[in-house]
Amino acid sequence: MTSNLTRRHLLGLGALQTAAALGLTRIGAVPARAAERASADTRVPALVIGSGYGGAVTALRLGEAGISTLVLEMGRLWDTPGADGKVFCTTSAPDQRSMWFRTRTEAPLAQFLWLDVVNKDISPYPGVLDRVRFADMSVYVGRGVGGGSLVNGGMAVTPQRSYFSEMLPNVDADAMYGTYFPRANAMLGVNTVNSSWFESTEWYRFSRVSRKHAARAGLRTVFVPNVYDFGYMEREAAGQVAKSALAGEVIYGNNHGKRSLDRTYLAAAVGTGNVTIETLQRARDIRREPDGGYVVTAERIDLTGKVVSTREIGCDRLFLSAGSLGTTELLLRARETGTLPELSTDVGGGWGPNGNVMTARANHIWDTVGAKQATMPVMGIDDWSNAANPVFAEIAPLPMGFEHWISLYLAITRNPERADLTYDTATGKLGLDWTRAQSQVSVNSAKTLFDRINKANVTIYRYDLFGGNKTFADDFTYHPLGGCVLGRATDDYGRVRGAPGIYVTDGALVPGSIGVNPFVTISALAERNIERVLAEDYARAVRAA
Repeated sequence: MTSNLTRRHLLGLGALQTAAALGLTRIGAVPARAAERASADTRVPALVIGSGYGGAVTALRLGEAGISTLVLEMGRLWDTPGADGKVFCTTSAPDQRSMWFRTRTEAPLAQFLWLDVVNKDISPYPGVLDRVRFADMSVYVGRGVGGGSLVNGGMAVTPQRSYFSEMLPNVDADAMYGTYFPRANAMLGVNTVNSSWFESTEWYRFSRVSRKHAARAGLRTVFVPNVYDFGYMEREAAGQVAKSALAGEVIYGNNHGKRSLDRTYLAAAVGTGNVTIETLQRARDIRREPDGGYVVTAERIDLTGKVVSTREIGCDRLFLSAGSLGTTELLLRARETGTLPELSTDVGGGWGPNGNVMTARANHIWDTVGAKQATMPVMGIDDWSNAANPVFAEIAPLPMGFEHWISLYLAITRNPERADLTYDTATGKLGLDWTRAQSQVSVNSAKTLFDRINKANVTIYRYDLFGGNKTFADDFTYHPLGGCVLGRATDDYGRVRGAPGIYVTDGALVPGSIGVNPFVTISALAERNIERVLAEDYARAVRAA
């Protein structure tokens, strides 16, 4: 990073910390009086909805270009310690901070030994993780400044080039792999575990055991980069710093070590002095003004979820980064209610769960996986080049604090099935027509791979973890993709068809599958797209003026 960018990071981090300390819902690096004036304004040059990967990239590049930008985030800023002195709670002892306005947690694992001991009763609160439920599929999403970067496992995987080109044929792969993937990886702080430390540490015994079992089946394993600071993790193991990844922290946030967006792109964005983030703001409606600008209706909620005020924010240009579900819902609502009637009929289409399916194997008693497990995955079984049955399987941790002999996996399969997101104007609810039959494609593919591993190791599946004696969890996804697919609902750079001046910047652009954990792809696409938008759309606006 350049020294200039480092200064921006410091300025932005300072602004974030100050906002957290004061309990502010408005975060910016501008003086207080200027912030008050900006808050009273009804129109901004650029409005970004959502602070996930696409929104964070877009906000930084707009800010660097000198464009005054407001970011609306539905969740809160996670930088204030609770009564226990920690910002986030652990996976094993969740409290109100864990989930978005729930009375009980909804973790991916439903049971252990068929006992309901995984999930806990909690008080409703704007927690960091949400599980959005549809009839046959649930979608996990992050809530807060930084979006999904707060709650994911940090696996920063660049997709196989041939599959990327198949999924996004109109995108120049040379430019992506030569410029935008490296740019995104550098800004995200991607690094790789020290291989010698990995081979010796007790914290990754679970990965080494799974590697051994995969090798017996003739399968290849690969190290996978991550945004967790592995230098910090080694110091955790040595007892030199406070533990996070080695203290069971992951799906409800990490208190240390993780380079989430609030520490990278968003800190740099705020540090430009041109970007402000407002939290607990839920965008509801979009309409177009006669002058070609847009007005977004937003609700401000409090810590109980109550709507305390409603406001209208005008903008010259609108960037949607509310995630696959949120971005698509905003556009579907505008189309179906008639405020943006010229939106493409492709809005809502091309949705998929990235072929996600979770499974677990029961190991022999001599194949211990370790009572101590780091929560950051660093290895995957890579059989994606198998034309008959392509699968990439993340070797996932299951940190329970005791030996359980379980090998857990999140498999990403090549599932061609797609669904449509819909909006019901009568109920005001988003719908998804994904069916269990469509998930069976992923189950069959994962089963083919893990049957092979079980046969080679004379092991069996676990039946006690996912409810209903299921061996494969196919009813949730961490990787929702599609809904506003690039080149269909938008042009080749995310410009929304039928709504000039609105841009999609997030995973809604990716047509349902990318073959790996998608956040690096989303970030790199956002880098590519905003570069073109700044060069063309803003340049045209300057010339017209």
